[in-house]
Amino acid sequence: MSKSSTDKETIDELLSRSIDTVYPSKEKLKRAFESGKQLTVYVGIDPTADYVHLGHSTNYIILRRMHSLGHKIIVLVGDFTAMIGDPSDKTSARVHLSKDQVKENLKTFKSQIGKILDFDNKANPIEFKFNGDWLSKLTFEDSIELASNFTVQQMIERDAFQKRLKEKKPLFVHEFFYPLMQGYDSVAMDVDVEIGGTDQTFNMLAGRTLLKRYKNKEKFVITTTLLENPVTREKLMSKSLGTGIALNDEPNDMFGKVMSLPDEAIIQVFTDCTLLQMQEIEKLNKMLEDGTNPRDVKLRLGREIVGMYHGPAASEVAQEEWEKQFSHGEIPTDMPYYKTKQREQSTFSLLTVAFPERILSLSEARRLVEQGGVKLNNKVITDSMIRLSNGDVLQVGKRHFIRISFE
Repeated sequence: MSKSSTDKETIDELLSRSIDTVYPSKEKLKRAFESGKQLTVYVGIDPTADYVHLGHSTNYIILRRMHSLGHKIIVLVGDFTAMIGDPSDKTSARVHLSKDQVKENLKTFKSQIGKILDFDNKANPIEFKFNGDWLSKLTFEDSIELASNFTVQQMIERDAFQKRLKEKKPLFVHEFFYPLMQGYDSVAMDVDVEIGGTDQTFNMLAGRTLLKRYKNKEKFVITTTLLENPVTREKLMSKSLGTGIALNDEPNDMFGKVMSLPDEAIIQVFTDCTLLQMQEIEKLNKMLEDGTNPRDVKLRLGREIVGMYHGPAASEVAQEEWEKQFSHGEIPTDMPYYKTKQREQSTFSLLTVAFPERILSLSEARRLVEQGGVKLNNKVITDSMIRLSNGDVLQVGKRHFIRISFE
């Protein structure tokens, strides 16, 4: 039997940092860690977008610590379940993804997660699995057997389902199968521990139930804290809403997004999304309590985040660019180009095509212009028509820039 390290400091950090709840208890999990037995631990992720965001990094950082102790790590891609859609924390059914969409979204997953986890480790290889390998082979009889382990009452007790029922929104039968399938993942992989956000509690506990029924084996469930604004309780990162900081964002963009995070979330992001020691984070928290400008502490956070995914040199450059742009009013040197053939254009139409992810309609473009939120070469635009020259810099808000290039 393979052995794991029982390093007290790492185990204590594992059980205290970014952890919400442990089922059946932290005490039992601590005893399992201290036994020196190698545990099989997994985190699942559904490829519902082509990026992994910072909110997911919390779980992978915990996996990293477990891997450092010598435990067996599995990253499970829910290629099959992504085509069903996880109803967790949703007020409506998710749109189904096609096989081609799932395949496209998977392309860069491993390289993104590989910024945190060591997939090249030969002594204790990290496995990368797909639940379609077993879920696609279940028969209808198997599915009925799975479903027989739960009652309808158990399913509709979920908060998201209760809310939909009260609002008289449709609740589809296939959505009941998602926790069954995620639960069966634990059986198929014969795991000891599953890690996920608090929004995954129901699904992970379903796996605990099924593993006990099918193999008479206990499974630990670790729920991790979600990145939320502590004031508004809104999620800071959400693939479903298209918000958040992606692990494959460019350094300057990543740094800018970190600097846009609410001040009240700084310490939680340090705790859940960086490798900085807690003693150092506590010092930063004390600085904030003593009146240090949150901007200064957030600059450190930006360097830590960008440094993790792009290296220290890139983090320093990203900070310099951000300070040029926001501290000194300078235009950043690195920005995308917008190619056009027309020198004179409708300002509103230009904005919608030049900033398609930022400006979704002509009315929104008009509103931004009327509010003085659009600049050309650092001068506010007020006219509905605009005349362009090669090399012009068009700016929307504080941090969105493009450079004009004539074809």
